Amino acid sequence: MPRFDLAFFLCCCKACLGSPDNNNNNNDNDNDSSSFYTLLSVEPDATPEEIKRAYKRQSLQMHPDKLAQRGQTVTPADQAKFQRMKEAYEVLSDPHKRETYDAIGERGMKWIEDPLSMDLQEMANNFAKSSLVDRSKIFSIFLFLAVAVLIQPLLICLQLDKRFGEESKWTSVLTPLWIWNAFILFYHVRVIMMGKVPRPDHIPEEDWRDPLPMKMRIVSLIRFLLLFAFEIQLALHLDGVNSYSWFWVLAPLFVLEVFVVIRKFPDTRLTVVTLEELQSAMGKPYEEFTSEEKIMLEKMYLVVPERDGAPYDAARKVIRGAKMEMAKATLRLVFMILVLIKLDRDLAWSWWLVFTPIFFTSIYVCCGHLQSFSEVQEEVEEKLKRYDDHDENHVVHETDGSGGGGESKVTDYGAMEEGEAKNNEESPISSAPTPLTEEEKDEIRTRVARSGSSLLSACCSQIFLLILLCLVVVKIQGAGFSTVWLISPFLFIVSIILCILGCMIFCVSPIDEHEMMFDPQNPTGRYFNMDSAQVPSTTIPAAAAAHAVSATSEDIESTAPTDPPTTAATVSKDGESISDKIKEDEEEERVERSLSNDKGGQKHGTSSDEPKNTECVPTSGVLSQTSGSDVDFLDCDPQPSDELRVLAPTPSEVDDLD
Repeated sequence: MPRFDLAFFLCCCKACLGSPDNNNNNNDNDNDSSSFYTLLSVEPDATPEEIKRAYKRQSLQMHPDKLAQRGQTVTPADQAKFQRMKEAYEVLSDPHKRETYDAIGERGMKWIEDPLSMDLQEMANNFAKSSLVDRSKIFSIFLFLAVAVLIQPLLICLQLDKRFGEESKWTSVLTPLWIWNAFILFYHVRVIMMGKVPRPDHIPEEDWRDPLPMKMRIVSLIRFLLLFAFEIQLALHLDGVNSYSWFWVLAPLFVLEVFVVIRKFPDTRLTVVTLEELQSAMGKPYEEFTSEEKIMLEKMYLVVPERDGAPYDAARKVIRGAKMEMAKATLRLVFMILVLIKLDRDLAWSWWLVFTPIFFTSIYVCCGHLQSFSEVQEEVEEKLKRYDDHDENHVVHETDGSGGGGESKVTDYGAMEEGEAKNNEESPISSAPTPLTEEEKDEIRTRVARSGSSLLSACCSQIFLLILLCLVVVKIQGAGFSTVWLISPFLFIVSIILCILGCMIFCVSPIDEHEMMFDPQNPTGRYFNMDSAQVPSTTIPAAAAAHAVSATSEDIESTAPTDPPTTAATVSKDGESISDKIKEDEEEERVERSLSNDKGGQKHGTSSDEPKNTECVPTSGVLSQTSGSDVDFLDCDPQPSDELRVLAPTPSEVDDLD
């Protein structure tokens, strides 16, 4: 039976995994570098019986106890090797794991079992080296998702514009929707049939709650079936197959909205309390609560550690969200009632009036997020003000006591140094609260930023929805523009996203780090390719010598073979790359420097036997340099050669440079 999950994984992620051989050999030590088949000494097409016999044979040779019986010293490497061989047998003896291993290798198996172990740098490197076919598979998935999402709205718009003719049926136009519904129905049935979620071993039985109780799964299936029934009835009614009232067409939606109101109503009655308040009210610690009491309290209260911080915000968000969902469901019910009256009674109402509840829904959503943001700001300002007021009031006061107390001093914490305890008791200054830590300050900033971003996203989305609704109403009222313009913003956004994804997928190329070298004389920090760069001879001013050359008198004085001076910029005469002639250039520069020093000594009136005057005077000049940087010259009068060219400046050139 084919593995569809493995085929899909390979289609999506093969470009990031690399070849199976690289996955098997890309490990940290030599013991891990062998494939599982090599560890068991079998061929990749070995049968399960052969693998089992090979495991027994290898166990007799590699087991630590067997090695000890033969008088060998068991090292940690031997134990690791045996464990590695045992792991190989566990994988190859399981047909499911073996098929996965053969397809994506050991590293791919580990990534499937533990996605957090993925090395992002390695994945990016593998993707950059992947083939065009593997990249095309990834792009085709994004393209398929975009088409699957947008094909149905596009077909509906074309049907409304009569692009398919007067005889086209809505049941045919909605074919993509029926396909989506089939997948969703299969998912709901699969979730119901998978049974109860097993309890993890680290969670006690009394504290375990099934994240997907059977009641929730059945309710989700019923809600989907109601929506599916509405879609079928709407398509049949538009095709003229049934002629009953619109009430029966909209009845499933009425049931859905009523269900939302009933489900969210208990959440609106919840109260946020701290654990300390709850224990005080119950008269005993939380650990002594019975299971029945915990279930009862969960229906009435939302328990938080304290009335501040992220848990408190999350609890209040649950209550606000329930109230907002109830209000939105109520407004949607009003909208459907108006639509029902408009269609069944054929009244002359304007569609602007019918869509009024939807407009109020968007305004209510924006106002709700604005109120939430204001509450967070007020709480933060109150908290900061409390600390600011304390900082202003709790300052050091020094008073001279006249009643035998001597000098008394009140500190920032309201405490009194050796003096009168009576004054300390009468002092209105209270003890200082704990100063805010950096973590608390970051949490406050995060709360405000999170609330602000939620407000901004909600307002932007609702404004966009209002604009779209206005276009819909205008079109229903009889506007002459094409219905496709209603979904044109979505088409444009998806097109931009696909273009960006295409550039990211197909334009990534591997970078060979060995071909890239850093130029230490380049102050901009740019890189260049040493093997392909042809360096031209450029004439540059000498104003930035510190960035290019650093020659000392000891470098010039020494005639022993040393590294070439930094002022010697080598340029190949025949156009070959510099890296091919580096060894020859080093030898030639040593000889050239020696000759230059000898001539320099003769120029200053010294013989070869006398100590050479190697003191160099920085001057201004123009140097044929390859780095493109300004340099200063050392007046050592080096001998020109094919590799280094010195141009003597004229006095006017020196003045111009200055």
